Amino acid sequence: MDENNLENLIGVVEEVTYYNESNGFCVAEINTGDEGVTVVGELGELAVGAKVECRGSWTFHSSFGRQFKATSVVQTLPADIGGILRYLSSGAVKGIRSTTAEKIVEAFGTQTFDVLENDPVRLAKIKGISAAKARQICTDFKSQFAAKEVLIGLTNLGMSQNQAVKIYNMFKGESLEVVNSNPYSLIGTQTGITFDKAEEIAENLNERPPFNYRAQAAVCYIVRHNLGNGHTCIPRDRIFAPAKSLLDCNDDEVEIAIDSAIENKAVIQKNIDGRDFLFLPDIYAAEHSIADRIKVMTEYPPIQNQIEPSEIYSFEMSSNIKFDDKQRLAVEIAVEKGLLVLTGGPGTGKTTTVKGIIQLMKNRNLKVALAAPTGRAAQRMEELTGYSAKTIHRLLEVEYKEGREMQSFVHNISNPLDCDAVIVDEMSMVDVTLFSALLDALPLHCRLIMVGDRDQLPPVGAGNVLRDIIDSGSISVVVLDKIFRQAMKSKIVTNAHRVVHGEMPEFDNSPESDFFLLRENSKYSVPGKIVNLVTSRLPSGYGFDSVNDIQVLCPGRKGECGTENINTLLQARLNPPDKTKNEIKYKGTVLREGDKVMQIKNNYDVPWFKSGENGSGVFNGDIGTLTRIDRANDIINVKFDDKEAMYSVENIKELELAYAMTVHKSQGSEFDCVVMNVANIPPKLAYRNLFYTALTRAKKLLVLVGNEQSIKSMVDNDKKSRRYSALRYFIENADDLPLFN
Repeated sequence: MDENNLENLIGVVEEVTYYNESNGFCVAEINTGDEGVTVVGELGELAVGAKVECRGSWTFHSSFGRQFKATSVVQTLPADIGGILRYLSSGAVKGIRSTTAEKIVEAFGTQTFDVLENDPVRLAKIKGISAAKARQICTDFKSQFAAKEVLIGLTNLGMSQNQAVKIYNMFKGESLEVVNSNPYSLIGTQTGITFDKAEEIAENLNERPPFNYRAQAAVCYIVRHNLGNGHTCIPRDRIFAPAKSLLDCNDDEVEIAIDSAIENKAVIQKNIDGRDFLFLPDIYAAEHSIADRIKVMTEYPPIQNQIEPSEIYSFEMSSNIKFDDKQRLAVEIAVEKGLLVLTGGPGTGKTTTVKGIIQLMKNRNLKVALAAPTGRAAQRMEELTGYSAKTIHRLLEVEYKEGREMQSFVHNISNPLDCDAVIVDEMSMVDVTLFSALLDALPLHCRLIMVGDRDQLPPVGAGNVLRDIIDSGSISVVVLDKIFRQAMKSKIVTNAHRVVHGEMPEFDNSPESDFFLLRENSKYSVPGKIVNLVTSRLPSGYGFDSVNDIQVLCPGRKGECGTENINTLLQARLNPPDKTKNEIKYKGTVLREGDKVMQIKNNYDVPWFKSGENGSGVFNGDIGTLTRIDRANDIINVKFDDKEAMYSVENIKELELAYAMTVHKSQGSEFDCVVMNVANIPPKLAYRNLFYTALTRAKKLLVLVGNEQSIKSMVDNDKKSRRYSALRYFIENADDLPLFN
């Protein structure tokens, strides 16, 4: 918001119609003396009767009319008797309601607040207030007043009201002391303070923190930033260039900063194969504990359960299928030994094998839990196997701390799951922190079957768990590589396998095919052809629904052929502006009611409800429909599959249009029809496992829009994006490493 366009608005709080404690968002009616004004924004908790000075700008809400959107507020206690009475009567001070408020104000008048803060003995003389209650009222009043003073102090240092509220929720009365002594300590916490923001706050302090605070924070920031690129650790020598850029310092100062961070246990250094690597402590603990648990599981396997050939034959007969040798081997290892990685491409029988594993385990009265990393993957697993499946988060059950932030999982090493076996699908998507939490929650001797496609993209989160476990050679791995006859009829399946082996897909544009290439060389023409396919040709030719059945996939976000541009074009055709639909603009993108949207980060706080059930948590990659935008009441509703999520308007930054999405975001999902751009692909995204992952998202029809040259560049490039990870090393050297604690 342009500071030059901001105005001041002064008045008295008449009514607080809405307040969100977790983020400070408030809707209040303010009496300016001339008129009543609705003020909205991240204002913190306002008290009825308090005098406020707001800074912001005027906006117009389609349903609620003219409003003042405030970016900051200064709140002072009322000084006149009428204002004091209204303030206390509103319940702003614990233990005081309207009748008691009248007695207090009648007794003390304009001295009321001084008495409440400093003189419980005089307060106890009011009829109905005991000495103990008077002391408690004075304590609560001072606490509430102190909280408001802290929030004002934090915003004066350059923080938004939302950031100030989050900091106060973490540190309470010590918030200002924490920020003044070391604002860099906030980086990486739930406050959302970035390194750049900490720098800005430090500039506003009376005395800048010591250089070593800043330098150590820069080292941690670089390691943490690279988690977003999938790295669980970073070579020490790779820290120097970005650190010198951030800090404007020399190599010696970076060396000292790294050593200081190690000494203070802000990062952990580990020498791996002669090279020093730096980890954040929680990520180091996650990778190390995975290796520890795998070692324990291999040394103390479940009780052996011998399978008779007749059991497998009986399952084959009842299912009208015939296992090949590798499928039969997978079933035997899973049931008898209890620790297995089952991998293979499309059409190789993974689902049939999993169904056999489940049935033979149930024949032994084993409690089997099915899980997947995303809601859509869990739903798909349930549909394919016929057994109930949950996300890993729901299986472990999220536990919250004050403020509704995720603290941990209910099920852990002290409170394991009540099951004898866990089967995890889409293991290629599982990152190190989630997998570590899952292993911690497994009871001793629990079976673990990991199912996935090792040729797909690695997880969005940090690590490369599936591939590291396979490459370590520590547990049994069965690779299904035979394409079954029914799957052979699909060009999607056969071409996916051709791509994995470095061969160009075959294009058969006959009407019976499920795999097409619509040739186009111009990057400026591709978006229009994609829009025409989605909105007209495919719905009319195949009966697909443009929104629910068809998914556009793009290698990247930017440019004419990226998701951002194509989403804008599809939104204009499929959900154009409508005066009956509320909309909201965020960072240049308009989201309106009726849009297909996707959640782009895990948020454990968002409540959801469905028939007969409610819970909380929406996760990265969940796709739904934006059904409601209510700015005045700070509400957004999104329908994700069978559940309706409801959360604060500020969470709009966690949603983006999903008519088109990147291939990375499509992991774990399948769509009846996929339309993919294969023109003008950035070189850093033109690689084989990205293309392969895209192909395997389509169930019934795949249409590529582009040219053979771009496709060949992807097929030929088998250089998988480099991920620094220590999991394989920890697993392979588990016998020589002490257990992590």
